[in-house]
Amino acid sequence: MKKFMEEFKSFALRGNMMDMAVGVIIGSAFSGIVKSLTDNLIQPILNFLTGSKVYNLQEIAGLLSAFLSSLCNFFIMAFILFCLLKIINSLVSLGSKKQEEEEKVTEKECPYCKSSIHINATRCPHCTSMVEQFDNA
Repeated sequence: MKKFMEEFKSFALRGNMMDMAVGVIIGSAFSGIVKSLTDNLIQPILNFLTGSKVYNLQEIAGLLSAFLSSLCNFFIMAFILFCLLKIINSLVSLGSKKQEEEEKVTEKECPYCKSSIHINATRCPHCTSMVEQFDNA
C-alpha cells in the first residue's frame, strides 16, 4: 500500500499534471468571465442598438455589477490557486531536499586515470595508483 501511495504522489505532483489541472480550473473560471461579458455587456448593448429593449438605470447597474462580480470571482479563484500551488511546490521541494540528503556520495574520481572508484578506496583498481591523499568527495 505504501508503494501505491508513493506512485500516486509522484503521478499527481508531476509538473505536467499540475499544469493541466491549473489550466482546466483557470479555463473554467475564464469561461465564466466570457459568459458574463456576453450576457451582461454585449447582449444589452445589441438589444439597445436594435431597439428590442430599453434599459433603465437600475437594470444597467445590475448588469455591470454582475460582470464585476464575475471578474472578482476569477481573480479570487486565481489567487487561491496560486496560494495552493505555492504550498504544494514548497512541500515537493522539501521532499526532494530530504531525498538529496539521503543520497550520499559513494564514488570519487581517481586523480590519475579519471575513472570512478569507491569513496573509501585507497588504491585505484584501474591504474593501481595510491589515492588515499586525494579526496574528491
